[in-house]
Amino acid sequence: MAFGWKLHGDGRGLTPGEVVKPDERLSWPRMVGFGAQHVIAMFGATFVFPVIMGLDPNVAIMMSGVATILFLLIVQGRIPSYLGTSASFVGGVAAITAAGGDKGTITGAILVAGAVLALAGVAVHYLGVQIIHRIFPPVVTGAVVMLIGFGLAYVVADIYWPQDPWIALITMAVTAVIIVAFKGFVGRIGILLGLVAGFVLSWLADRIFGDVTAFNAAAGKVDTHPRVSFQGVEDASLFGLPQFHAPNFAVSAIVLVLPAVIALIAENIGHVKAVGEMTGTDVDPYMGRAILADGVGTAVASAVGGSPTTTYAENIGVMAATRVYSTAAYYIAAVIAVLFGFMPKFGALVAATPGGVLGGITVILYGMIGLLGAKIWIENRVDFADPVNMVPIGAGIILAIGPVAHQITGDFSLAGITLGTIVVLGGYHLLRVISWRRRVPDGTSPVLAEGSETGA
Repeated sequence: MAFGWKLHGDGRGLTPGEVVKPDERLSWPRMVGFGAQHVIAMFGATFVFPVIMGLDPNVAIMMSGVATILFLLIVQGRIPSYLGTSASFVGGVAAITAAGGDKGTITGAILVAGAVLALAGVAVHYLGVQIIHRIFPPVVTGAVVMLIGFGLAYVVADIYWPQDPWIALITMAVTAVIIVAFKGFVGRIGILLGLVAGFVLSWLADRIFGDVTAFNAAAGKVDTHPRVSFQGVEDASLFGLPQFHAPNFAVSAIVLVLPAVIALIAENIGHVKAVGEMTGTDVDPYMGRAILADGVGTAVASAVGGSPTTTYAENIGVMAATRVYSTAAYYIAAVIAVLFGFMPKFGALVAATPGGVLGGITVILYGMIGLLGAKIWIENRVDFADPVNMVPIGAGIILAIGPVAHQITGDFSLAGITLGTIVVLGGYHLLRVISWRRRVPDGTSPVLAEGSETGA
C-alpha cells in the first residue's frame, strides 16, 4: 500500500481509544494540518545539523522531503516515518573539514555511506534482522553511539566555543532551561528555540557592545568582526534553486564517516520497532526495507549536495501525541519540505547563525547523543564487570574523545571516531572469541570467561 487511503470514520476526528492507521486518513484539510505539524517537528534538527556540517540547509530541507517520499514507497506505506537530517555524521564531517575537505568531499563520503547502509538493508531483508543483533549487539551499538557524541567534544572546544565564549555559554543555558522547563511540543523543539534565542542575543550584542574580537572561522584567525552578518541574506533571492553541488570521492574521507552507518542501523531499528509498537503491527518483515530506504535517501540527498538522512524520533513523538499514523500526513509534509527548498533567502538566513551560538547548541547536542549510548546499555543491562565488554569499549571511547590519530601510511591515518569504532567492533568480537575458546582443565568443554554471557 503506497497510495489510496481509506477514510477513517467520518474523517473529522477520533473517538477515545481509536487511531488512524497508516492506510487511513482523515479529511484532506485535517491531513494538511497534521502534515504541517510533522514539518514543524522535523524542521529544527533538519536545518541545524546541515549548518553544523557546513552544508546548505535549503538543499537539506528539500531533499529530506524527497528522501521521505522514497522511504514511504520502498516500505510500501507500512511504516509511517519522516527522514530528516542525521546527526550521526557530524563527527566524521568535522574531521573531514579539519583535514581540508570541501562540501563535495563531504557529500561524496556520505553518499558512499548511504550506499553501504542500503546494502546492509538488503542483507537484513534476506538474512533476517537477527544478523544485525549478532554483529552489533547492544554493548557495541551503545559504544558507537556514545563515541560519536563524545568524540565531537574537540569540535566545540576548538571551533565553535572560541568564536564567542559568552554567547555560547548563555545559549547553552537558555537551551537547557527550555528543554527542561517546558514539556510537550515546546520542550521537543528546545534546540531550535535555543538557537533562535542565541541568534537574537548575538544581534543585540553587536548593537550594544560592538564587534567581537575572537577566532573567526571564516578567516581562520583571530580578528575583530560582527557576530551576525546579513550580507548573504541580502544577496540571496527570495525564490530560486538551492545551491546544488556534485560529490567528490576520497577514500580518506569515506573512512571517516563509515562508522556512522552502525549508528544509523541501530537508530532505524529502534525507531521502526517503536512505530510497530504504537501501531500494533509486526514490522520485522519491513526492517530491511526501512534500512535500505534510509540508505537510498541518504545517497540520493548527498548526490546533489544534501545532508544524510535518518528516521526521526521527533515525528514519532507527534504520532504518539496525535494517534494519527497515516502516511498521507508524511507525503504532505514531504511536499511542503520540497517547496521550502526553493527559498534561497531562508537558507542564507540560517547560514548566518553565529559560531558562538552553535557552540552553545552543540555542547548540549553532542552530550545528548553520547548519553544515548549509555541509555542503550542500561536498557539492555550490559554487564561491564565482564572484561570482554569493558576493555574494548573503554579503549575505543578514549581513542574517539582524544581524538587519537594512528598513522597507517604516509598520507593515510585513522583517527578519532573512526579509530574508536574499529577498536570497539573488532576488539569486542576478537575478545569474545578468545573468551569462548577458554576451556576447563580437561579441555573438552568450552566456557565463557568469568562473568561473560552474551555481551549484551
